Amino acid sequence: MDWFPLLNSLRIAAISSAVVFFLGIAAAYYIARLPRAVKGALDVLLTLPLVLPPTVVGYLLLLVLGPRRVVGAWALETFALRLTMQWWSAVFAVSIVTFPLMYRTARGAFESFDETLADAGRTLGLPNRWIFWHVRMPCCRQGILAGAVLSFARALGEYGATSMVAGYTPGRTATIATEVYQLWRTGNDALALRWVLVNIAISAVVLLAVNLLERREGRR
Repeated sequence: MDWFPLLNSLRIAAISSAVVFFLGIAAAYYIARLPRAVKGALDVLLTLPLVLPPTVVGYLLLLVLGPRRVVGAWALETFALRLTMQWWSAVFAVSIVTFPLMYRTARGAFESFDETLADAGRTLGLPNRWIFWHVRMPCCRQGILAGAVLSFARALGEYGATSMVAGYTPGRTATIATEVYQLWRTGNDALALRWVLVNIAISAVVLLAVNLLERREGRR
């Protein structure tokens, strides 16, 4: 059994989760403080990948990153770098698909934060950066942790956008999701079921870890 799809899936999920973690927190923090009309417009734009079919997201990415498109052609001519059909091409797709999960949960956590705590810190002369990392983030960590875990789990099982942007090449771009589809298409149900069980096991372990962390937080 070739373990490359598992390692590649974990690699893509880890990188994309790190990307959306920081981008999602930054977007949620600043957008939560904007006027309602502006917030509503940006909220629709940033949440749109969550409701669009993944194949539509993949198609839109190909319109931008394809070798004959503006960004893709520029990267190919300038750096001899092809932005599609590489393992890391899936990071672009997965990051866009999972970003709304991180953004929405982080924004909900920030909006439920008691601003009087931040105001009290400012009256003591504490800078906003210190207040953010030592007051706001600890108070909102449960929601942020949930968003990070959901993003990772979603990234691990992403198929539609990934298959369109990165394709399927054994030993190069194959992920668990694309491997399962190819095995099913070729009639290898036994091996496909093994990969399905591997994916379920990883997701169950991640969710169990989150539940344990939430219980510890509740006891504290």
